[in-house]
Amino acid sequence: MSQVQLYDTTLRDGAQREGISFSVTDKLKIVQKLDELGIHYIEGGWPGSNPKDVEFFARARELSLSHSVLVAFGSTRRPKIKAEADDNLRALSEAGVKVATIVGKSSALQVTQVLETTLEENLSMVADSIRHLRSKGLAVFFDAEHFFDGFKVDPDYALRVLQVAAEAGAGCLVLCDTNGGGLPGEVAAAVAATRRAVSVPLGIHAHNDGELAVANSLAAVSAGASQVQGTINGYGERCGNANLCSIIPDLKLKMGIDCLTDEQLASLTEVSHYVSEVANLIPDAFLPYVGFSAFSHKGGLHVAGMAKWKYSYQHVDPARVGNRPKVLVSELSGQRNITHKVKELELDLSLTREETQKLLQQVKLLESRGFQYDNAAASFELLVHRAKPDYRAPFELVDFMVVVEKRRRQPANKNAEEMLSEAMVKVRVDGEVMHTVAEGNGPVNALDAALRKALLQFYPSLAQVKLVDYKVRILEESTGTESQVRVLIESSDGVDEWRTVGSSTNIIEASWLALADSLEYWLLKQKAPSSPRS
Repeated sequence: MSQVQLYDTTLRDGAQREGISFSVTDKLKIVQKLDELGIHYIEGGWPGSNPKDVEFFARARELSLSHSVLVAFGSTRRPKIKAEADDNLRALSEAGVKVATIVGKSSALQVTQVLETTLEENLSMVADSIRHLRSKGLAVFFDAEHFFDGFKVDPDYALRVLQVAAEAGAGCLVLCDTNGGGLPGEVAAAVAATRRAVSVPLGIHAHNDGELAVANSLAAVSAGASQVQGTINGYGERCGNANLCSIIPDLKLKMGIDCLTDEQLASLTEVSHYVSEVANLIPDAFLPYVGFSAFSHKGGLHVAGMAKWKYSYQHVDPARVGNRPKVLVSELSGQRNITHKVKELELDLSLTREETQKLLQQVKLLESRGFQYDNAAASFELLVHRAKPDYRAPFELVDFMVVVEKRRRQPANKNAEEMLSEAMVKVRVDGEVMHTVAEGNGPVNALDAALRKALLQFYPSLAQVKLVDYKVRILEESTGTESQVRVLIESSDGVDEWRTVGSSTNIIEASWLALADSLEYWLLKQKAPSSPRS
């Protein structure tokens, strides 16, 4: 197989995932991004189904695409009406595109049980619809819905549907594993049988209900399919569609199929994260190839191997897909984890062997107490600086106290009650102890306010720092309210973001530790003087 066409259906099939609702502007932005990636066909939506897709295709006419062809999606005509009278087919022909994909039944059981018509009428619906769109000047791809399920029960009818579609002028016959239950061997055998029955190019459209959508897509290509349909990040209804972010590098790097240029492939991770952001979903860190953790290394043995040969514990060079390796530090780490992490963070520090060993033991001790630095690089960086004997922190925590009480509102409604949180903080800066008190919306907010109240007198620029996320994890559920808790805080100054961690059996103390790390880290990065008034 020398060439495979990539067909993206994120904007139609991917949008059927729970929690996704693309605006027209969102869809237009994603089209431009997919065009930059080099996707051959982009399915924009179903213009006959809703006003949003009608607007999308109207606005999409103004797009100037360099690599991609925009496709409109629809279905065959309804039973017992003429193709020219079908509103859906009319919308397709008026969408302003050059290619239309229509879906039709290829399973005999689906025809009789769901479509509730005869097998012959279904064949006529397929043929009439394709001929009609071809007469309007459109190229037509035919999605054979439920093909693999239908092929198992009645292969003769499933193949007959495809033969009729080919005779009517379909440019590609796309075999759909609509329910996502196919196995790679079954898919390969059905594709091979179809190749013997028709001469039109074949495609594959796999769903992921059996966690095999990518495997089934690759099996279909190996058996002769020349078009692969899927979505960015595998978005889609139920368990999702075949993930193009895995299929594309598999095709190019594993199977030698040059579906994208090297430069386009190197933008894959960026595109994956971009679509996640537009969809308002957190990028999946553990996706193959494009996830933040796809090339992370935690075990000391692995990191030691990676230091000698970059392919010792990763199957491809991360840079080829626009990603990068990441070294984690934990109780599983060796000294190389520490040195690699320091290098990865580009710290202008050199640790002696003794300092590295001492830091490693400290990390292991802290992780045994509930700290975790996989997603708290800022807290780890502070540990590295604190390992140097000449490090002076910009402030020192002396102690704190938090009071939470329920009060009656006065005087409007004597029966109404409200919660009050008040924090007292003592902080030493340059030998001077500041004692401040502040109220807040909850104990952590009160702590934050009191600490800032003290530090802003010395470091006014701290006003830029905001807490943007706060997560609490119970580490030992079996011990109930006595459990160790881990707090992860994400902070931002409007430009950069960083994460810090705290852990304790006391949720307030855990929050305090993470909060203090957040502010100290920012002051460190700003190179704030340890003696601010000097």
